[in-house]
Amino acid sequence: MWGMASTEPSIRIGHGYDLHRLEPLAPDGDGRPMVLGGVSVEHDAGPVGHSDGDVVLHAVTDAILGAMGEPDIGQLFPDDDAANAGRDSMDFLAEAVRRMRKRNLEPGNLDITVVCQRPKISPLKRAMEERIAAALGCEPQRVNVKGKTHEEVDAVGEGRAIETHAVVLLIGAEA
Repeated sequence: MWGMASTEPSIRIGHGYDLHRLEPLAPDGDGRPMVLGGVSVEHDAGPVGHSDGDVVLHAVTDAILGAMGEPDIGQLFPDDDAANAGRDSMDFLAEAVRRMRKRNLEPGNLDITVVCQRPKISPLKRAMEERIAAALGCEPQRVNVKGKTHEEVDAVGEGRAIETHAVVLLIGAEA
């Protein structure tokens, strides 16, 4: 019943999404070195963003925050705050995890879809899953990364952008 205390476990679902424009790396463009899921990636283009532009961690952070009804990543770490310029996106995820733990929640599972033409995601999957699982304090089997393309359609398909969707199931006995 709504509003009444319960001994039932809390189950919360959150969805996160992020997209970044890709540009050539300096000095030919404004792209930052590419980082996906906390993993450095060799690529001729990189995200344009205020922080390090890790589109995967941004989506994961928003999924966790959203599952708890917390402010989103842009509210917690605004892009007009100089302290966030070039900031490691693992810092953002760490804050979401801190809030999650404070509420006695943990990830049941996390499903991530990275959409881009290049780089290929398959060779990066395991490293991203392990890095994200370590940040969440859970087993790597609870984290799944998939790569998709946009079949050369629109900015993502033309290699001018990269996007990520993340869905998380949080479970626990909320405080």
